[in-house]
Amino acid sequence: MSTLELIGALAAAVAILGFINYRFIRLPDIIGITAAGSVIALVLALVGRHVPSVVTWASAFAAQVDFSQVVFQGFLGVLLFAGSLHIDIAQLERQKWQILILSTIGVLISTVVVGYGAFWLLSALGEPVALKWCLLLGALISPTDPIAVLSVLKTVGVPKALEMDIAGESLFNDGMGVVAYVFLAGIATGTVQPTWTGVASLLAIEILGGVALGLVVGYGAFWMLKGLDSYAVEILVTIALATGGYALAQRLHVSAPLAVVVMGLVIGNHGAQHAMSANTRKHLFQFWELVDEILNLMLFGLMGLTLLMLTRTEEPWLPVIALIPVVLLARFVSVGAPALLLRRFLRRRTPHAVKVLTWGGLRGGLSVALALSLPQFEEKDLLVLGTYAVVLFSLLVQAPTLGPLLRRLDLGR
Repeated sequence: MSTLELIGALAAAVAILGFINYRFIRLPDIIGITAAGSVIALVLALVGRHVPSVVTWASAFAAQVDFSQVVFQGFLGVLLFAGSLHIDIAQLERQKWQILILSTIGVLISTVVVGYGAFWLLSALGEPVALKWCLLLGALISPTDPIAVLSVLKTVGVPKALEMDIAGESLFNDGMGVVAYVFLAGIATGTVQPTWTGVASLLAIEILGGVALGLVVGYGAFWMLKGLDSYAVEILVTIALATGGYALAQRLHVSAPLAVVVMGLVIGNHGAQHAMSANTRKHLFQFWELVDEILNLMLFGLMGLTLLMLTRTEEPWLPVIALIPVVLLARFVSVGAPALLLRRFLRRRTPHAVKVLTWGGLRGGLSVALALSLPQFEEKDLLVLGTYAVVLFSLLVQAPTLGPLLRRLDLGR
């Protein structure tokens, strides 16, 4: 199948999922398309028990899509740029300590809790997995997915301070999660030595380097935009940031997600206010809102379809499903502990913030992409399925019930 044929087939498949959701399931588009893809994968798995050739064909089709490549080399930079473009830096500044701690210390706490929790639980259920792989699972599942979180926040009413906590943390903690994943993967495969010096240097290069690159490239683009008065060309400059800036960060081995988020913040705030006409701002934000919507639908449709690759697995389902409460517990601890730490320093706190942050910590395509890119080892399929179980629970249970939870707590509309 050629590249054009593959793109056409994928677009058609996701469009069909969207049609099925709109006509029959009637969930919000992103959640419904993921649900439809998951249901189709489940139906094919059941049919495959009697007609094995069906599963073979479906798996062969899904296997042609390198989901990790699609996410990391295609969608992620564009979607993160689109999400950060709408973040108010002034509000972000007011919430900076909460967001910083949640996106760093919180991710590390969650990684450890998930890692050790999965290690003990899977051993107790008769499916032992080495601790190094369980910690790697903790690293890839701990960051909340900014793409999933931002899409849900558009549909539920959240107090502004809490919304900024959730959105800001999601935009920044994926950078920390990817760094933790790369470091733990290096330890697991023996390519990285677990020393304090190694940790510090990796953090400095990845995180500080990503932020610095984002500022330099972002303000370089701002200087270009000041000399332009053509919304088509100005939009093209922002496309170059989201794609070329992301690729440059990867080439320099710094955190590409953090770099592109910083670029989006610079353009969406400083650039929009001081380098664009009202007409350009209107076209720019409309363009990126449309790109955001379309790519979100494509990403989560693909995520549902990639379940087709796992329909022939023989892994037991009880250990897979049991990982869901482990991740929820880790999320509660990772947001609750920083909340206690910050209590004496914060004069005003949103009521029930820990509950909302716990239930609103959605996982999505980023975790699936990291899981599929795990090094090969005997229990890999078990952890990949566990990741899918957590992500699907997040999108199909947590996301639709976040609005009712907020209303029940008198925090939503």
